[in-house]
Amino acid sequence: MESAERTLRTILQPFTHNIPTPITNAATQLLGDSCYRSLVHNINITDTVCLKLAISKALGIGIIGTSSIVKIPQLLKMLNSQSAEGISFLAYFMETASYLISLMYNVRNGFPFSTYGEVALIAIQNVAITILVLQYSGKGPAAAVFVAGLAAASYALYNEDITNMRSLQYLQGGAGVLGVASKLPQIITIFQEGGTGQLSAFAVFNYLAGSLSRIFTTLQEVDDKLILYGFIAGFTLNAVLAAQMVYYWNSPKSKQTEQVKLQSQGKKAAAAAVQGQASSTGSQKGKTTPSTRRRG
Repeated sequence: MESAERTLRTILQPFTHNIPTPITNAATQLLGDSCYRSLVHNINITDTVCLKLAISKALGIGIIGTSSIVKIPQLLKMLNSQSAEGISFLAYFMETASYLISLMYNVRNGFPFSTYGEVALIAIQNVAITILVLQYSGKGPAAAVFVAGLAAASYALYNEDITNMRSLQYLQGGAGVLGVASKLPQIITIFQEGGTGQLSAFAVFNYLAGSLSRIFTTLQEVDDKLILYGFIAGFTLNAVLAAQMVYYWNSPKSKQTEQVKLQSQGKKAAAAAVQGQASSTGSQKGKTTPSTRRRG
């Protein structure tokens, strides 16, 4: 091992000793000064503590990067098919509520963003999917109520005067249970319908890989059992969903709708959804706001 380290130092140190300052500062902030010097400057690959931290950080950044697009295939499938078949509103509602609580808990505790950043990105995509589920279920006006409720809950959870830290800890414990329970309606829906409908395989398998990676990053960087147990339970049910996806892959009710790009009917559906929300808002304003237009 020592000879391998010496060889690596000979090859890599001319580069690692001349890394541009902005990159050096970013890496030092991510790994800490001691681990940066050990792994990058000194090429000490036997430093297991720093090596585990570096792997954890890399996984965290990878999860956050993937999470920015993890639900896009699901959105495309729904828009292109103009259907929410096989998608459980209750599952997305519960998951979004769980993510909102977890996001505020992590932010207020000051945990590293690399250990929870995907929560915010997935929550935003969940809101868009939930709106589409309501829209395609003939409950478009309920989407505005859903968004307003999330905004009010976010403010209440972030505000120390409304929700103190002890109460937030209890809510985080509940959020872990809620996040796990949010998988059950989707699992039951697939079982009852005998197929995965418009459920995206990309999202399901990325969730499985992400939850497994989060168990590792939490063990390395976050000393919080509530978060750890939530990821372990989530991984278990994500594995069940992945197994269902494989089992029902060729089922007639597992829709093979395009999930790579937005087709023409999908664009029309997206525009119709936006216009529908706008007209709904406008009609509500019309009921409450008097007209100032002069009549001839």
